[in-house]
Amino acid sequence: MARSDDKLEVVVVLVNEGYASTAIGPIEVFASAGAMWNEMQGARPDPQFRVRTASIDGQPVESAYGLRIAPEFAIADIGAADLVMVSASGTLPDEWMSRHAALLPWLANRYRSGTLVAGVCSGVALLAEAGLLDGRRATTHWGVADTFRARYPDVEWRTDLLITEDSGLYCGGGVNAATDLSLYLVERLCGHRVAVECSRALLLDMPRLTQSGYAILPLARPHDDAKVRMVEDHLSANFPSDLCVDDLADIAGMSRRNLVRRFKAATGHMPRVYHQMLRMAAARTMLEEGAPSIQRVGVAVGYDDAEFFRRIFKRHNGMTPAAYRDRFRLLRR
Repeated sequence: MARSDDKLEVVVVLVNEGYASTAIGPIEVFASAGAMWNEMQGARPDPQFRVRTASIDGQPVESAYGLRIAPEFAIADIGAADLVMVSASGTLPDEWMSRHAALLPWLANRYRSGTLVAGVCSGVALLAEAGLLDGRRATTHWGVADTFRARYPDVEWRTDLLITEDSGLYCGGGVNAATDLSLYLVERLCGHRVAVECSRALLLDMPRLTQSGYAILPLARPHDDAKVRMVEDHLSANFPSDLCVDDLADIAGMSRRNLVRRFKAATGHMPRVYHQMLRMAAARTMLEEGAPSIQRVGVAVGYDDAEFFRRIFKRHNGMTPAAYRDRFRLLRR
């Protein structure tokens, strides 16, 4: 998706009556990725994104608390973009949706053309109103969840999650989730190291994933295979357990051979590798949070043999668990 200069094009859409931080936060995160940390270390900045701002008509917008923000463009004047992020609007869709109606077909056209589309907090309703979230997972602020469930019953609302990803559509669950979602997208698009360095430079924690409890988000590329998604959900919920492919095939109601073929086609990974990736994602999170015992981390994610865990971790991450903890725990302070 990158342009000839290797920068990804991000458009932050400003809307009226919302929370300015849900626009300003993403702008600063994306603009800092690859740049701010390098500058602080005396290295040449290598910005990963080109960030632009737009409103429906190119005119300034006014936040819920009177702050006016002037965009660079009208949405009609935006050219190619890799990612569009919509900031939060008000909390009552009936009162403001008609005033933002021109944004809806624009978002739908952008998504159909291959652009990733993200929404934050109540701004997720604009994605839902455009029909993009029907049959897909999404989250929003818990305080508007019941209103959104009633207005958009075809959306699979997961308001226990702070961030959702489904078929190139990304949602953040609250005002402060704007930075969580932005860092999550930096990691997805630019890799873990760039995201961690960006979080360190901005004194932000790496993304939280849930509004309550703990969850592992999908690691696969977007796809529409419902049977494979069922297996992914089972793996995510039970990743510390030993799961055999035959059992996964039974869950999906298909033969082992058919499951392996469809799982690889949909996710890009074999089921066992995907299972290991989930375990490694959980292990990385624990190590970044400073877990004192490597052995306990291994057991927590499903490996009773500490040496085997170390070998698997190094194979996936290029360094031992202890080295990873020492490096990235410091970056998250």
